[in-house]
Amino acid sequence: MVCSKYLRPQTIVDILPIYSSRSMDMTHKQDFENKLKEFVTTLQGRISSQNGQWTVKGFIDAFKNIYTISADTKIVSKILEIHIFPEIMRFAQENGYKIVLPEHQNYYPDISFIKNDDESIRFAVDFKTTYRNAAKPHLCNGFTLGSHGKYFEDRQSKKNIQFPYASYSGHFCLGIIYDRVNPTDIDETRIYSIDNLNSITSVVGNFQFFVAEKWKIASDRSGSGNTANIGSINSIRDIISGNGMFSQLGEQWFDEYWMNYKKIIIPDSKGGSKKVATLKDFVEYKGGDISLIIRKNNGIQHD
Repeated sequence: MVCSKYLRPQTIVDILPIYSSRSMDMTHKQDFENKLKEFVTTLQGRISSQNGQWTVKGFIDAFKNIYTISADTKIVSKILEIHIFPEIMRFAQENGYKIVLPEHQNYYPDISFIKNDDESIRFAVDFKTTYRNAAKPHLCNGFTLGSHGKYFEDRQSKKNIQFPYASYSGHFCLGIIYDRVNPTDIDETRIYSIDNLNSITSVVGNFQFFVAEKWKIASDRSGSGNTANIGSINSIRDIISGNGMFSQLGEQWFDEYWMNYKKIIIPDSKGGSKKVATLKDFVEYKGGDISLIIRKNNGIQHD
């Protein structure tokens, strides 16, 4: 006996009005994306030296002692965000947007851009920082692309989100990919004087920036443990070009897949049943074209 469950109310039919109402925003979204992509090309010279090292060397106290930064990814990520935030503010002002930051730490997104002359035009932008795989430098450590929980399923929900999901004209990632320095090159026990500033090895460097709509760089797997987070692809070239698993299928497939993630039951090959947890299974279940699925490219890439 085939056991199947449809997640209500989100089905293909239910989410169509979302896309109908967004069609008028496409020009604004494309313009915002183009300007944001142009903007990130200016960031390299603002946060790194000519040899590619991060210009942030450590913390300084009132006695002008400098303490090196830990290579912990959460610390690096937060400081990078702080470092580029004045540039983000400048970008917003120059392009006629105001910035709204989340009211709570765990709210989505990191920044809401709202058009000064039309507050119905707003964009969600999340900072994403990750490091290259030292053994496979064409890959990076995966990152999360936001929750597929309450506010994602119910596009009018205000749970853990600054504004309802459907009220955003687009959802973007502003990302930074970097190399981590070999831990043996960093002495976290040493205290430097400000005169030795240039001799301090930066914990990260060789930055590469990207801007992408999050659905274009999504994988079909959860991004972290037991939490309801969408995972990213790992191929750096595919991230930069927005060539994720859903990129040929379209945003509507991305939305419905993650609304229904592990909530549909289908028969398995052993006569039992399983939850739909791959894009291939989902597209087949919905009668779509599986040839449009972009396979995750984690092999060696050649130009």
